[in-house]
Amino acid sequence: MRIVVSGTHASGKSTLIGDFSAAHPGYEVLSDPYELLDEAGDEPDAGLFLAQLGISARRLTAFEQGAKVIAERGPLDFLAYLTALDELGRVSRPGGHPARALDLTVAAMAHVDLLVILPLGGDIRVPADEDPQLREAMDGALLELSDDPDLLGDATVIEVTGAPTARLAQVEAAIADLDGR
Repeated sequence: MRIVVSGTHASGKSTLIGDFSAAHPGYEVLSDPYELLDEAGDEPDAGLFLAQLGISARRLTAFEQGAKVIAERGPLDFLAYLTALDELGRVSRPGGHPARALDLTVAAMAHVDLLVILPLGGDIRVPADEDPQLREAMDGALLELSDDPDLLGDATVIEVTGAPTARLAQVEAAIADLDGR
């Protein structure tokens, strides 16, 4: 099962993946693509998100059906950040990123069986230096993009909410349902 956990920053992705990997040690965990960037600036921009989208897409396309992998963030996350930057009117690097981002996202999502969306809500708050405006805009963009069948391929999409144990139970139930098909 190739799983991607998606959500805006500070939405509980790392907690869910940590809980999942503790309960399912046979799964390979792919960390947030941000951690793989050599020189990431402090200010998020289109170039940074496009680089992460590329990393995410390359990693996912390396796994064939039947692989046991769970990834923190996928291409849809970074497409949502790019959309959010545009919606907020923030200056971004030129370079035709929209078409490239769409192509990479569609190709990589063909290698995802389960897309787990963590919408904002609950008790997680962020300080001003975490850019709450971008966080909210990305969350809205992600929820909208996750309804687009042209982007998702055959991936099953679930939104998980609640306490960490409830989120884990929802993911495990979705896996059991997919395995039963």
